[in-house]
Amino acid sequence: MTGMYAVQLAFSDDTARLGLRPGHRERLAGLAADGRLLAAGPWDDDSGALLVFLVDSRAELDEILAADPYYAADGVSVTSVQEWNPVTRHHALDGL
Repeated sequence: MTGMYAVQLAFSDDTARLGLRPGHRERLAGLAADGRLLAAGPWDDDSGALLVFLVDSRAELDEILAADPYYAADGVSVTSVQEWNPVTRHHALDGL
C-alpha cells in the first residue's frame, strides 16, 4: 500500500552540504519524475527543508534516504519522518 511521508530537515551553519546539493537535487528530480516525490524544498530562511514522498513503504523511504549522501552530510539533520494522511487536499492529490 502506498503511503505519503513528510521528511523534515534542519540545516546548521556548516556549509559542507552545499557541495552535495546539485547531486541531491538531481536525485530529487528523478524521484519526482517517477512519482515517488510530490514536493521538496527549503524553508524561506534556509533553516531546513520539507520533502513529501509517495512510496510503497517506510523501508522504501529509508532506502531513498540512505542512497543520498546529502541526508548524512555535515550541516544536515533529518529531524522528522512521519507518515502523513492529508484529509483535506487539492484535487491533484485525489487517488493518492
